[in-house]
Amino acid sequence: MKVTGDTENSLHRSRTAQNLYEFITEDDDNACEAIPESACKEAPGNFMLNALNGTSTKLAEQIASPGLVLPWLLSALGAPAGLSGFLVPVSKGGSLLPQLVISGRIRTFKVRKWFWVTAGTIQALALVLMALSALLFEGITAGIAILVFLLIFSLSSGVGSVSFKDVLAKTIPKGKRGTLLSVRATAGGLLTLAAGYYLYNYIGEGEDITLYITLLLVAAALWFVAALFFAFIKEYPGATDGSRNALQESREGWKLLKAQKSFTRFILARAMLLSVMLVIPFYSIFARDITGADISGLGLFMIFNSLAMVLSSYFWGRFSDRSSRLVMASGGLVGMAGCALALSFLILPESWHNAWAFSGVFFIAGFAHAGIRLGRKTYLVDAAPETERPLYVAVSNTLVGIITVASAALGFIADLMGVAWLIGFFALMMLAGVVLAYSLPEAENMTASP
Repeated sequence: MKVTGDTENSLHRSRTAQNLYEFITEDDDNACEAIPESACKEAPGNFMLNALNGTSTKLAEQIASPGLVLPWLLSALGAPAGLSGFLVPVSKGGSLLPQLVISGRIRTFKVRKWFWVTAGTIQALALVLMALSALLFEGITAGIAILVFLLIFSLSSGVGSVSFKDVLAKTIPKGKRGTLLSVRATAGGLLTLAAGYYLYNYIGEGEDITLYITLLLVAAALWFVAALFFAFIKEYPGATDGSRNALQESREGWKLLKAQKSFTRFILARAMLLSVMLVIPFYSIFARDITGADISGLGLFMIFNSLAMVLSSYFWGRFSDRSSRLVMASGGLVGMAGCALALSFLILPESWHNAWAFSGVFFIAGFAHAGIRLGRKTYLVDAAPETERPLYVAVSNTLVGIITVASAALGFIADLMGVAWLIGFFALMMLAGVVLAYSLPEAENMTASP
């Protein structure tokens, strides 16, 4: 049979993907667990496409971060400071709340990657509209418009989240998923380091709206590229049994919580460890108060936060493939160390009160957040039964979403008692999360545990 140039190139790409897959996962025998043989053959290529997708989204998430970048943008636009307190709850809560409704709908489709592709495209458009809002409006009008488009972005993210975990479980063998998630985070973090370096060296002390608009547009382009990568993933049709409407899904979710006590404990652990993420915007406020850092410190904080992602992701990924519950607990302990370091600036000499010294707090926070995020994703994907995985994901995300939205009220603690007290409160939440995570069974035993 004559081999054409296109066929030869295709075979070369396939061999390259296979070699990279074996090198990254340290697997040279093509062993597959928890996915069918047909999907196993496509695992190397799907691994690479998923990694490229994650590299794009992780970079986009950092350069348009609701915890770091958007608060500075609202400030530059002259929006009321109170609006910044809604950014993380709207971003995370909006992405989690609708998932119980959408999970039943996703189950009716044999191929589910298109949910993520559509969601990613909408997220790209929402970022473009945020950039236009920053260009056309200012003050409270601009702030509200950005929050509205952030909500649209987040709701789309919720749809993509349910789809992503299901596609991940259908296309990547068990034991390789934590490694994939770590590769996504590490590669995205490396690129974010470059973005942070640019901000630190070129943003200066000004309030240049054009720079923020550029960041939002670049993030939009990255989301669109990520959607293209996900579209090329080869997903084989899956089961569609047990599709339910939103009311039926809610009833099944309630039954699940009553029947699976270990799953309920996982949700509580995840909710408490949410504090590692929620504290980050308050670190920014605390840093301004303690160090007097101006907007040029944004790039420095982004560099250290991304550096933590790069240095920690592979470690957390390999660790997670062995025990994802211990990764969650360990991430919480690291997060508590970050709180302790931040509060130590209250007693440290003034010579330490500078952006470079405080960057260590963002490094520790990034290290902890990477571990908890990767650990809880791996735990749930490995623990949930295949036919009910969307329900497990949706129930977990919906309940945590409710808690996230409610957390917006925690900002009042900062107003009434000061940011330092709120950071201490988050540290106590992290401690509770550590205890709960450590008490969980290993992922493969969750559904068998009382």
